[in-house]
Amino acid sequence: MLVIHGIDRLARSDERSRMNFMTKSLRAIFPHAAGLALALSSTARAEEPVMPETPSDVAAAPGDAQKTASGLASKVLQAGKGEKHPAAADTVTVHYSGWTTDGKLFDSSVKRGQPTSFPLNGVIKGWTEGVQLMVEGEKRRFWIPANLAYGENPGGGRPGGLLVFDVELLSIKAAPKPPAVPEDVAAAPESAEKTASGIASRVLTKGSGTVHPKADSIVEVHYSGWTTDGKLFDSSVLRDETIEFPLNQVIPGWTEGVQLMVEGEKRRLWIPGKLAYGENPPPGAPAGTLVFDVELIKIK
Repeated sequence: MLVIHGIDRLARSDERSRMNFMTKSLRAIFPHAAGLALALSSTARAEEPVMPETPSDVAAAPGDAQKTASGLASKVLQAGKGEKHPAAADTVTVHYSGWTTDGKLFDSSVKRGQPTSFPLNGVIKGWTEGVQLMVEGEKRRFWIPANLAYGENPGGGRPGGLLVFDVELLSIKAAPKPPAVPEDVAAAPESAEKTASGIASRVLTKGSGTVHPKADSIVEVHYSGWTTDGKLFDSSVLRDETIEFPLNQVIPGWTEGVQLMVEGEKRRLWIPGKLAYGENPPPGAPAGTLVFDVELIKIK
């Protein structure tokens, strides 16, 4: 939830002062899409597109369907070959088709001939809960109530009411483990380097490069960020994806701090609030001193 001006995963485009690293995240975008196809990244698959057949029980879940406490109903259409169930943070690859209860098909990866991959905690609640019931190779039909989908009257072209999905779970990619909270997260140690602006830092891993980026350089990094009470508020490591950005388009503490680094270096930065989001930032932005572990992968 950091760093690039004008990009906000919480869809608050008017918060110009907020910066955000989550340019590739679907977590807040997807629940507002008309269907999975509108917000999820697709992985091409060489097969002929097929028009999925409308389920005979599309109007309502049959009596033999499994039901959860939340109201989600499902029925196994094809047993899976796997034993492991995905966790909410895992990335899954699926084929799916979705209908409204009048039999109207509103989205289908099967029709497009392309399975879809996404973090399971980045989709509608009924999907997050339901796909965790599955194993690889399984095909299951879900009846997802409106409160676990888009609601009764979502607008914007999104399907309302109870939705029916046929989902085939093709593969599971386990989410990376969260990075450990730094032992010195509460305050920079006396041995830390300090700049005139108030940034403190220490090298965790020496780099292999000799060139430092300039303020207008584009850099590729991995990073994790904590508040001084040890709360992780953002991490490219946890998403298992690096990020690139112009160094002069991020919070001042990053612009200055990353220029101290060389390629291959990993450094911990203690950035005071005045060089981050301030003491009373916009809703959703972390306040006060922020601590970042940054790995500079490449200068472009």
